[in-house]
Amino acid sequence: MRIAVTGSIATDHLTVFPGRFRDQLVPDQLDHISLSFLADTLEVRRGGVAANIAVGLARLALTPVLVGAAGRDFADYAAWLENNGVGTASVRVSADLHTARFMCTTDADHNQIATFYAGAMAEARHISLATVAQRTGTPDLVVIAPNDPEAMLRHTDECRRLGIPFAADPSQQLARLDREETRRLVTGARFLFTNAYEAALLLRRIGWNREEVLARIGTWITTLGAEGARLEARDGRAKHVPALPSPAPADPTGVGDAFRSGFLAASARGLPAATAARLGCALATLVLETVGTQEYKIVPADLLRRIAETYGPDETAALVPLLTDLP
Repeated sequence: MRIAVTGSIATDHLTVFPGRFRDQLVPDQLDHISLSFLADTLEVRRGGVAANIAVGLARLALTPVLVGAAGRDFADYAAWLENNGVGTASVRVSADLHTARFMCTTDADHNQIATFYAGAMAEARHISLATVAQRTGTPDLVVIAPNDPEAMLRHTDECRRLGIPFAADPSQQLARLDREETRRLVTGARFLFTNAYEAALLLRRIGWNREEVLARIGTWITTLGAEGARLEARDGRAKHVPALPSPAPADPTGVGDAFRSGFLAASARGLPAATAARLGCALATLVLETVGTQEYKIVPADLLRRIAETYGPDETAALVPLLTDLP
């Protein structure tokens, strides 16, 4: 199964504040906040939602096509992606702008405050999925991940016009979308990905209740952090999948992207949604235990052992062919 992943390509600047953000907030001064956090560490890593998802898919032996816009500083990143199984021929490289930057500070409770500079990502609106399909073959699924909002809308409309199934992942860009735009991104999606906060925000933005959203999509997958994930189907059935526990969390950046990689890779192999979510939770935990969104390693025997301890032998058996065939 060929998956095209559209969305952001970025460089991550990750800092850690050893205190707690909440301790720095003065309740009666929230209308004019002016805060600075002294960070103990700085990590500069490869990132971007689409690139993170594509790397995860490649680690699970798929051949994803990355579709997005990067800057004139992209050459080293592109070479690294190609060497790790991610096709970059459909990435637009800006002649003038730098690759997007994600600047994030994480506190002692794993809360985060972040700023995203779009840079070259703004040029993603000029990318045509029809051209990508001519170059690489028509994908079996297109992931519409956070990106330049006009690009997200264009890609979603193209999927409908070309008859290509798509997964909607509006997440951070919900704050920039109005009601009609949110409806355009969601309607007809095979999968809808949100976290718990984004699910509530989406319902506010879209102007439909939960049942009305579910009537227009395939499966709604909501990640719940340490509580795992919730799956909701069009027929109203819901299922909760617990998280894979972690004894040593390090950095939550990119955890949701890893979940999507695991879920989509398992779905691509025809596994049920609940089983796919368990693999998603397992990959999410690997990223949680690693600093950097693409630095984790998959050790099949170890991951299968942890899956068995959490979900039992039946679920482990379902995932054995996928994980043991990894290069």
